[in-house]
Amino acid sequence: MSDNSSFMRSAQVSAASVDAGLRSHMLRIYNRMSLGVFVTAVVAWFVHSTGMTQFFMGGPQAYLVIFAPLLITMFGFNPMRMSSQTLGLSFIAISVAYGLSFSTLLQIYNGESIAKAFFIASSMFAGVSIFGYTTKRDLSPMRTFLFMGMIGLIVLSLVNMGLSMFVDGYGFGGTMSNLLSVASIVLFAGMTAFQTQSMKEIYSPYADGEASSRLSWVAALNLYISFIAMFQSILHLLGNRN
Repeated sequence: MSDNSSFMRSAQVSAASVDAGLRSHMLRIYNRMSLGVFVTAVVAWFVHSTGMTQFFMGGPQAYLVIFAPLLITMFGFNPMRMSSQTLGLSFIAISVAYGLSFSTLLQIYNGESIAKAFFIASSMFAGVSIFGYTTKRDLSPMRTFLFMGMIGLIVLSLVNMGLSMFVDGYGFGGTMSNLLSVASIVLFAGMTAFQTQSMKEIYSPYADGEASSRLSWVAALNLYISFIAMFQSILHLLGNRN
């Protein structure tokens, strides 16, 4: 009887330890993701308020700024080869690059629209992330659908951009753009739920601190990109232009 009681107590202590570790793991990811959003907002505000938007986005260098986050993610964010500190610096660099390009949003949309879009995106992000964390349903079958949806969204966005540049009378902000924004919101909402569940499932209380920290940076980047995409799409749909 005593042995059984000791076993039960040990199991309870072990479960409590895992739960505490998981909460700490998830909190660290959300904190790092929030740091990225904060850096992006501060950089966008600073560049806009100092009149430097034209310097970064007014010429051929704009393409470098626009594609910098993708380039850094592809070539400067390797969790298998980089330390946690280096991944953190790369994450901040990506956040800064997004901030440079987002400074144009402060010229295009009024402050009320930006605040409203941010509130809606934050609420939606929190809702789907909580769903992904708490649901008992396996979301892994969504992986293929989300991946194919992402490819389709990129292709259609490029086609829409090309048509707006080379076809007279074709407005970039027309029906096609609105439909793409709706699709983007749905796609990245699903991505957020899937990523949150994946973050929870791959957590291991036995992982060393360095490996756990690298994993946190990767997860934070994934959530950050999903949130940024949702915010942009919501702003495009609901924002009032200056």
